[in-house]
Amino acid sequence: MLNDVRFSLLRPIIAAAALLAAAPAWAQAPGPQGREEGTYREQRWLIPTNDGSGRLMRSIVYRPRGETPRRLVVLNHGAPTSGPATLSQPRFEPASYWFVDQGYVVVVPQRRGYGETGGHYNESYGRCDHADFEGAGREGARDIAAAVAFMRRQPFVRSDGTWVVGQSAGGWATLAWASQNPPGVSGMVNFAGGRGGRRGNLANHNCSPEKLVKAAAAFGRTARVPTLWIYTRNDSFFDPGLSRRMAEAYGKAGGVADYRLLPAFGHDGHYLFSSAAGVPVWAPYVAAFLEQHR
Repeated sequence: MLNDVRFSLLRPIIAAAALLAAAPAWAQAPGPQGREEGTYREQRWLIPTNDGSGRLMRSIVYRPRGETPRRLVVLNHGAPTSGPATLSQPRFEPASYWFVDQGYVVVVPQRRGYGETGGHYNESYGRCDHADFEGAGREGARDIAAAVAFMRRQPFVRSDGTWVVGQSAGGWATLAWASQNPPGVSGMVNFAGGRGGRRGNLANHNCSPEKLVKAAAAFGRTARVPTLWIYTRNDSFFDPGLSRRMAEAYGKAGGVADYRLLPAFGHDGHYLFSSAAGVPVWAPYVAAFLEQHR
């Protein structure tokens, strides 16, 4: 009987130990997880969201050598056509390395609802015919804001001169955050940004293009931070006609948009930013933009 009582008392401790043994490699506490690796000091981080859920965004941080505080670049991923839960941890390695070589600290957060970060998918725009592209963008912007706020509290990150870069749905969220004119942000870069691309998985068959253009105008109405828009002629999600209409609507509403339509890239220019071969193509435009607004 005494042994049974002792075992009953120990059972919660044993269960807790088992849970710890089975826990993922990333500890559930904000901040760095594990050691830095490689020339670019790659390190996994957990970054808290600001929606009160306690959700932590799985993130990757890259850093230059030394401990001198550097300006921050946030790189924001798109939404996979196979569904947000299927997204693997984004790294954007070629682009991240390029920015570190320019002297920046880079963070690549995985937003709420995607991959290992999990949780509710707040960036859903609903049904195609009644798409809320504006609301979807603003939810993505909320996670960008949380990542910037957290990283700026780190001793190796400066509080000024932040740059925000996004691709596809991440580019759209970047534009949504531009509409809020966040302090300490020098500029934002939108690579192939938009939502609702490839309805029925058909190339250049956008979900609701008029609503997309209207939402771009809504963002531009209050945005004053400089933005660079980079699209290609063979983007299968947002063709040149649609991307130009979005940029024009954004600019006419009051936003500051430098629209660049680049030549066709690879089999689908939508993936220019994530490709190693794409870096030499877009780097001169981004470098000039960084210098102009530094």
